[in-house]
Amino acid sequence: MNDLVIIAGPTAVGKSSVAVRLAKLVNGSVISADSMQVYRGMDIGTAKLTPEEMEGIPHYLIDVLDPSCDFNIVTFRQMAKGAISDIRRAGRIPMIVGGTGFYIQSVVYDIDFPEGDELTEYRKELLGLIEEKGAGYVHDMLRTIDPEAADKIHPNDHKRMIRALEYNRQTGGLISDHNAHSFERTSPYNFSYFVLTDDRQKIYERINRRVDKMIEDGLVDEVRGLLARGLTREDVSMQGLGYKEIIDHLEGRCTLDEAIYTIKRDSRHFAKRQLTWYRRERDVCYIRAGNTDLMLEEMMQELAGKGIINGRP
Repeated sequence: MNDLVIIAGPTAVGKSSVAVRLAKLVNGSVISADSMQVYRGMDIGTAKLTPEEMEGIPHYLIDVLDPSCDFNIVTFRQMAKGAISDIRRAGRIPMIVGGTGFYIQSVVYDIDFPEGDELTEYRKELLGLIEEKGAGYVHDMLRTIDPEAADKIHPNDHKRMIRALEYNRQTGGLISDHNAHSFERTSPYNFSYFVLTDDRQKIYERINRRVDKMIEDGLVDEVRGLLARGLTREDVSMQGLGYKEIIDHLEGRCTLDEAIYTIKRDSRHFAKRQLTWYRRERDVCYIRAGNTDLMLEEMMQELAGKGIINGRP
């Protein structure tokens, strides 16, 4: 059976730790669906699990690229499908875990995207426009081309905004049309798609605590070290939440307190957009965050019902 488990949800809801617990119960291996955890040396700002926290569970697509490399949905889909094959050969259940819903959707419904390597210069041009004229200017460019996509993509979501413009430049089509067609596809997998959720205020409080801990753990020094290696704010890896704001602080554009405030605010906005995304997804099982044992019990029942596991362990 072409079995697949997905654990998704907003940032800071507890996906990674729950995934480790579930993987231990079902003989699973984790594939990270995170656009930042692929990068080596970017640990604190991406909230990577430590090797100890992984508890021996194999994790894929973590620490596999240098931060100078681009990483996009095309690369993710290719790498994730390769990881699924490797996990199956090892006799384990593949589990995609992360908060990047668009990436997850590309694998679950086997959605193909054209290669975009030749668009590097256009991507740099768009990043330069964001820096010079603001995200609203580039968002207006998208609205002129694809109003439906503009309605669904927040101006602060630079990656998706740029990807939508790249898609139009490369294919002449609209990414909103592509997504609508993709939504009608059937999945090649027998999957269980779990979305962890909670009261919005509780999620926001966890985000605030997480950001404070990142600062305590040395996020500023992590970013300083990346800049010393030659990375710049134009690199795709440095566009991630927490990194570009600390760069602004280190380059004198704002105080550390202002950078922390911005990271917390934009992370809360990001979580809100994630929740909106998952409400549109099909065939998902919502799991209320809280008591981990109860969450796992509910997940095991769902997996047994789908035939992914045979009853309870």
